[in-house]
Amino acid sequence: MEAAAVTAGQLRERGNAQFQAGDHAAALAAYTQALSLCDAGPERAVLHRNRAACYLKLEDYTKAEADASKAIEADGRDVKALFRRSQALQKLGRLDQAVSDLQRCLSLEPKNKAFQEALRALGSSMHEKMKTMSCTDSKVEQMFQILLDPEEKDADKKQKAAQNLIVLAREEAGAEKIFQSDGVRLLTQLLDTAKADLMLAALRTLVGLCSGHRSRTTAILAELGAPRLSAVLGVEHEQVSLAACNLLHVMFDSLKEGLQKDFRGKEDAVVLDSSKDLKLLIKHLLELLALEGASAQGRDNALNLLIKVVPRKSPKETNNSMSLWVIDQGLKKILEVGSTVCGSPGSLPVTENSRMSASVLLSKLYDDLKCDAERENFHHLCEDYVRSWFEGQELAGKLRAIQTVSCLLQGPLDAGNRVLELEGIMDSVLSLCASVREAHQLVAVEALIHAADKAKRASFITAHGVSLLKEIYKHSERDSIRIRALVGLCKLGSAGGTDFSMKQFAEGSTLKLAKQCRKWLCNEAMDAGTRRWAVEGLAYLTFDADVKEEFVEDKAAMQAMFHLAKSEDRSVLYAVASTLVNCTNSYDHEEPDPQMLELAKYAKQHIPEQHPKDKPDFVKRRVRKLLTAGVVSALACMVKSENPALTNSCRELISRVFLALVEEAEDRGNVVAQGGGKALIPLSLEGTEVGQTKAAQALAKITITSNPEMAFPGERIYEVVRPLVSLLHLQRTGLENFEGLMALTNLAGISERLRQKILKEKAVPMIEGYMFEDHELIRRAATECMCNMTMSREVQELFLAEDSDRLKLMVLYSGEEDEKLRRAASGTLAMLTALHPPICKRIPEVTVHWLEILQALLLSPSTELQHRGAVVVMNMVAAGQEVAERLMASEVLEILSVLAKDKEKPCVAQAAKESLAQAMAYGLIKPNPEQA
Repeated sequence: MEAAAVTAGQLRERGNAQFQAGDHAAALAAYTQALSLCDAGPERAVLHRNRAACYLKLEDYTKAEADASKAIEADGRDVKALFRRSQALQKLGRLDQAVSDLQRCLSLEPKNKAFQEALRALGSSMHEKMKTMSCTDSKVEQMFQILLDPEEKDADKKQKAAQNLIVLAREEAGAEKIFQSDGVRLLTQLLDTAKADLMLAALRTLVGLCSGHRSRTTAILAELGAPRLSAVLGVEHEQVSLAACNLLHVMFDSLKEGLQKDFRGKEDAVVLDSSKDLKLLIKHLLELLALEGASAQGRDNALNLLIKVVPRKSPKETNNSMSLWVIDQGLKKILEVGSTVCGSPGSLPVTENSRMSASVLLSKLYDDLKCDAERENFHHLCEDYVRSWFEGQELAGKLRAIQTVSCLLQGPLDAGNRVLELEGIMDSVLSLCASVREAHQLVAVEALIHAADKAKRASFITAHGVSLLKEIYKHSERDSIRIRALVGLCKLGSAGGTDFSMKQFAEGSTLKLAKQCRKWLCNEAMDAGTRRWAVEGLAYLTFDADVKEEFVEDKAAMQAMFHLAKSEDRSVLYAVASTLVNCTNSYDHEEPDPQMLELAKYAKQHIPEQHPKDKPDFVKRRVRKLLTAGVVSALACMVKSENPALTNSCRELISRVFLALVEEAEDRGNVVAQGGGKALIPLSLEGTEVGQTKAAQALAKITITSNPEMAFPGERIYEVVRPLVSLLHLQRTGLENFEGLMALTNLAGISERLRQKILKEKAVPMIEGYMFEDHELIRRAATECMCNMTMSREVQELFLAEDSDRLKLMVLYSGEEDEKLRRAASGTLAMLTALHPPICKRIPEVTVHWLEILQALLLSPSTELQHRGAVVVMNMVAAGQEVAERLMASEVLEILSVLAKDKEKPCVAQAAKESLAQAMAYGLIKPNPEQA
């Protein structure tokens, strides 16, 4: 018992020193171990009080309050514990209890200025809160009076009232107060004023009322009515339409998911069936699409909403009834937008993005179908719609039919191919390409372009389309037509992809086409829609390495492309991303099997060849030039886009480019400084599996070589953990596993909160698995990661689990030949034995080689390994007399005696001296009279 008391005291002192040094997680571990060894009540109270201080620093206020309470139970006059509990209670929002503790502190120490100041600040905070709550009723009424008073001319006063209303609605108590104070009727009046500022205030307040509250949302929808909401969405004012879109999205979420917050009582008593309300809202959104009076912006917002709320978010959800209902009720309305020919009589108002949004929605609906019967129904509806415009119609109808084909080819490709096969469609496309009317020619050429690389009849198009497009390109007087014809030629000319030996055109033709694309791209006098087609051309032409090299030498062209990527026309995103993937060679490379190559040569089959300018040195130079031109800020802007054009495949391309940009360690700081780190986080959490993995790997590279706290400041650092853990999955490559482990090692060494996040993501079993990996680099990285993770109590406990080989593996690795692996393993042992003394007694039980391994560490030529071995021995001697006896009965005693005298290695000598001193305290050895 005496030895245990001494050990608890030592641990407490160690914890105090660690706390003073700012290592709060280590101090917490030391106090926790001391508690496990201490029985004395007063000593335990002090340890609980100290742990409360650690938890406050680590921002775990619930545990801080619990520990402080235990200290107060032992001594009700403990002002330090009372003060710490008041701090924890304040953070937990229990202000009245926090005040009570502070008042108790002041009664015990009336002159303590820290207590006086804390109570004054807390009292002021409570007073403000009470004051706010007491006057909320009159505030709500007053704000509505100001906003609805036609005589009120003070704009600042109205703006302030509107802002106060919005802020009040964000708090649950305020939202409920507005709702109970006839607020919805008054907000409806604000909407009906048709004044943009008042409508914005009403919509933003309604967002607060509906967020996460299903019954309020249902009541608000009943009072406002879906037609009114749909009408507001369709107004010309861009901000009002966007605010209505945001409100509808919040209402959809509340109706679909029910409560997101912990509201009890009235809410739970109401059983709601939201499906009717959801369908009512969607029905009006679909009607808005085909409504001539709706604004182009409102139409885009309606499409965006449908994309977000209709298809299933995950294939794991079994119910796709909403998609089926929308296809039956509204597919033709979506096709109305997709088939719109700008400038034709009676055409719907659309933006540059409308048709792309329609294509994306159609694609998502088609992907949400589960069986052939559902897909067949989709095809029939599309074919019927195209026929209705094509058969027996005038030229305007045929144009609508061809525009529908373009829309489908950019969306659900199978449906696009089916309608392209309809009799007369392809012939009409080819004949209209020669039309003298620009609008007609535009529609036909675009359809031909979209069909060129996707249609089943691509060979037919190649045979008939190339000569036609060449004629248009050479002889058309309109740049808008020529540029589209050029893109069609680019598509057909890039059929060989990156294969240098497969060229569709004569030598130098692709360079000429690319030069013309760059010229159009830099011509600011041309409209953005036409310049976008220049990027489309480059997306295909940059398969050619000569084109890539010329493009990155043209800084004006690169910056013009980046400027377009940041513009409102988001349909250019995919083309920009494709061009950048080509320039950075970040597409997948398949290394051919040498034996298969020989067989191909023998059989005289075609063998792909890499262009000499696609070798690593050229790629590296291109990456540097893109970075200098500002590629990162363009990519970051592209990722922020809420537009449907940012599809999952587009996200994947951007992730590939980012991974190429951070390949060289010296470029990573530049990427982070321009916002690349922030942009990579959403890319790693959403999109295709390949895209998420590429983005996660880029995050790992940054985390390995940069200071993670600077690369991902604030709360962002915690968002990085999940992507990094995803790199540990077995289906990832060895390099991805290795970089994920290295990055997690850096994070695990920063704070307990980060280690807890890693634990929460269930990474520890995966890290352990890689400790058995054959590849020495992966095995070593996993061991280093585990070393840092052992600072967490939960991980320490794993090493004591019954039937576990974790501790055995760590001891055996401490005796391996790979010095870096030994360093990681012995470091883990040093950490474990210091933080969790019971482990010291288990070490002799796990392997018969334990003593031999410890001796080898102590005799190592590496000072670092010697020090770790000496610390392990010191902790084992301190843990108990039985283990100490076994150590002192071996050659360890003699080695320690020598090490204790080594003045060149003071850290090793100090640990050896402490071991010998503890052995003397046990009476196992006697003092050496010759020792200084």
